[in-house]
Amino acid sequence: MVLEGNPEVGTPRTSDLQHPGNKDSCILSSSEDAQPGEEPIKYGELIVLGYNGCLASGDKGRRRSRLALSRRPHANGVKPDVMHHISTPLVSKALSNRGQHSISYTLSRSHSVIVEYTHDSDTDMFQIGRSTENMIDFVVTDTSPGGGAAEGPSAQSTISRYACRILCDRRPPYTARIYAAGFDASSNIFLGERAAKWRTPDGLMDGLTTNGVLVMHPAGGFSEDSAPGVWREISVCGNVYTLRDSRSAQQRGKLVENESNVLQDGSLIDLCGATLLWRTPAGLLRAPTLKQLEAQRQEANAARPQCPVGLSTLAFPSPARGRTAPDKQQPWVYVRCGHVHGYHGWGCRRERGPQERECPLCRLVGPYVPLWLGQEAGLCLDPGPPSHAFAPCGHVCSEKTARYWAQTPLPHGTHAFHAACPFCGAWLTGEHGCVRLIFQGPLD
Repeated sequence: MVLEGNPEVGTPRTSDLQHPGNKDSCILSSSEDAQPGEEPIKYGELIVLGYNGCLASGDKGRRRSRLALSRRPHANGVKPDVMHHISTPLVSKALSNRGQHSISYTLSRSHSVIVEYTHDSDTDMFQIGRSTENMIDFVVTDTSPGGGAAEGPSAQSTISRYACRILCDRRPPYTARIYAAGFDASSNIFLGERAAKWRTPDGLMDGLTTNGVLVMHPAGGFSEDSAPGVWREISVCGNVYTLRDSRSAQQRGKLVENESNVLQDGSLIDLCGATLLWRTPAGLLRAPTLKQLEAQRQEANAARPQCPVGLSTLAFPSPARGRTAPDKQQPWVYVRCGHVHGYHGWGCRRERGPQERECPLCRLVGPYVPLWLGQEAGLCLDPGPPSHAFAPCGHVCSEKTARYWAQTPLPHGTHAFHAACPFCGAWLTGEHGCVRLIFQGPLD
């Protein structure tokens, strides 16, 4: 077997890949420079949309709704080194060395290209995917609309076992970059004959995964003035492309040269089955804390809102109760008009649907649902009061948070996009996707 090396493969335009480093947990990792008692340097946090602070079955180990990426005790990075052209039948033999990290591009039944990687002491790598193998730092499963993960043998996942990887610079400003695909147990990435792949103008290789990794950077950052950006696809080498005609089409989109794979505060990452939000440490400082959210709940209850018909006092339940059956004092809302009531069993309009009720104050007919406070603080743009609810799920947050997510289309299926509640994943309905809540104060 003759291997032809190409030393030019390590140019900056090529991705700087990383070895997963499965023995260094991204949760428990610490800085080489950190002194005893000091917090490790945190690169950022990943939050899975649709779980409101915790998985339905509880956060356990690497399977959780939120994960902080911190500096590892030792760099586990690898970077492109040499490119080889070999006969396809000999690929498995060439990749038999588990200590050698590589990407294999199958061009035909007789020709493959293998790009080898060497150790990089300047970066840390974190892998994300459906696999529960040790090289995956963050195990992600499909999120079903309305909250919760798809379960059972009939629930076929569209998330790749080795979906993507995030590379973080170990030195300031600790830039994080995202790349499609991740290394398997043999430290290899395979792009088969049917995968979308191509030679770049500088003679290197690049490609896309089957269902793709999509990224959207918000315009204006993730703040009160944010607006949704444009969804793009990230390649195996970290280049940015326009979307394919469908999620798994073999024809790639157009290269977007003025955009990069650098993650920003509020960047969304879609893995075709689950969407993740990237928050930077600086961005999280602007987000409300759990203590602030609890103070807002207590303040809202202290105002003693009343049901305008039953005249009973309403109160948001403590998050410690979990989301089970609604409490007897739970506020309910008509999502078309925003009038808040206590629960009652009258006003049904079954001819319009099983969940349709007529508001006794304004006579608008629409869904009548319990209100639940959003508890995942990282999804909030500002610490504003809980004044708006998403329709039709009833999750409550600030006005600017509600309006931002209501106008943010999230990928669904092969080529569809829908705005969804970030706290439970339910698709939003109505003209605006959210409604301003109208409470009635106590009569005394």
